Amino acid sequence: MQQGRRRRIRKFVAIAVSVAAAAALWLGLLPQRFSPFAPLELNRPESWFLDFRIAALNNNARDCDAAIAQPLLDATRVADHPIENGCGWHNAVRLRDAGGVRLSSEKITCGMSAALAMWLAHEVRSAAQAILKSDVRSIRHLGVYACRNILGSPKFKGFRSQHATANAIDIEGFVLADGRTISILKHWKGNGAEARFLRAVHDRACRYFRVALGPDYNEAHANHFHFDRGAFKRCR
Repeated sequence: MQQGRRRRIRKFVAIAVSVAAAAALWLGLLPQRFSPFAPLELNRPESWFLDFRIAALNNNARDCDAAIAQPLLDATRVADHPIENGCGWHNAVRLRDAGGVRLSSEKITCGMSAALAMWLAHEVRSAAQAILKSDVRSIRHLGVYACRNILGSPKFKGFRSQHATANAIDIEGFVLADGRTISILKHWKGNGAEARFLRAVHDRACRYFRVALGPDYNEAHANHFHFDRGAFKRCR
């Protein structure tokens, strides 16, 4: 009986360690040097365990510096702002260009900047060229950092938004190289090329962002895509 009890204890400890390790990877608590996965390469979207590799940028300045030194990002580090009352930022960058697309933000987390660069370079630009016959020149967005709670969902009304830690972006449209503007509010509905493009890039965002919400989610998102890399997963 004693031997059986020891086996159960060992099994419990092994499960607990596995769960803790998975949680640490998911939350980006392990610096890259301790990760079982190779460092993130922004030009390789087919990488296995991509989400864990992006998460590794969350808390380590050295890993962030390595990411923003890669060609797909034009960004510089910004000073941390300690989290107070759920608002502030850590390991963030000032973003000027991501994936060859102009996208400016005074502060955005390093992981979000890497995810944006990969999504734009490997999904958005190729979809625009295939469906709209033009490249994407710049992004129009409604903001990144805002010290506020989640909006538009009564269930989460009292919770801080990922915007409160510069870990989210609301995208309202795309400006093409030929001068056209693709608006989520104007072009999401229907069967035209613009609608097909918007639905394609929204669907493909789920590989890079943990939350990817669009007009089909609720009325509050009728005019934008909300992308973030918080602790939860939802694509709709």
